[in-house]
Amino acid sequence: MIKEVISVVNQKGGVGKTTTCINLAASLAKAKREVLLIDLDPQSNATRGCGIGDNHIRFSLNDVLMTNENVNEATISTDFGFSILPSTPELTESEVKLVSLDNKEFHLKSTISRIDAYYDYALIDCPPSLNILTVSSLTASNSLLIPVQCEFFALQGLSELVNTVESIVSSSNPSLSIKGIVRTMYDPRNSLTNQVSDQLKQHFGNRVYETVIPRNVRLAEAPSHGEPILSYDPQSKGSLAYLKLAEEILKKTQGVFTPDETRVSEETL
Repeated sequence: MIKEVISVVNQKGGVGKTTTCINLAASLAKAKREVLLIDLDPQSNATRGCGIGDNHIRFSLNDVLMTNENVNEATISTDFGFSILPSTPELTESEVKLVSLDNKEFHLKSTISRIDAYYDYALIDCPPSLNILTVSSLTASNSLLIPVQCEFFALQGLSELVNTVESIVSSSNPSLSIKGIVRTMYDPRNSLTNQVSDQLKQHFGNRVYETVIPRNVRLAEAPSHGEPILSYDPQSKGSLAYLKLAEEILKKTQGVFTPDETRVSEETL
């Protein structure tokens, strides 16, 4: 049983999506929450970033989706207080095969419903595109968390994502909500960063978390060592930021998604 399923999603790559998944999972686990990280990206970066190599994987998410292997046997406990449903590059096969299935967008939701263990949160690391895997994730989720790098094209990308969410809400998942937007790789010395940050707050209001994730060398290094930043360098700015983000998420009341509240105006783009 999973209390809340959260898609961590942005169709633009390189915005800190996987970094946020790994480190938010570790931070929520440190706050005594039971957390499952689901690696839905065929690049498998979240899996490797948790120190899980091929020799640790008996069954992957691809096996579970395509061959009906037991999802509970595929789940692995990490050394960092949370569990992971790992991915391998073979997940690309699922992406191709899902397109031809009936009720394809509900396949992942059905898989998640078969998880026996209790989790407060399942965080789904979506691929950096609005493909069938991402649509399946949004269909299976209670909410979505959007990491955004404050740069020139950020708002345009958000507009496209909001359109996709609207489609999901009207078709396969009417209860889907935006949990929040987290600003990543944040550099307050950059005037464009501050301008885009202000625009995000103007259009999304209190859905933009107060916590920002700074540009941080140690945070960038941690995945190559197969560790969350809380393990790799607990006193770094990146580590403290993700702990603060987890605290804010736990305190913040989730709102209900309404398209009018979150539409990005054409004048901004």
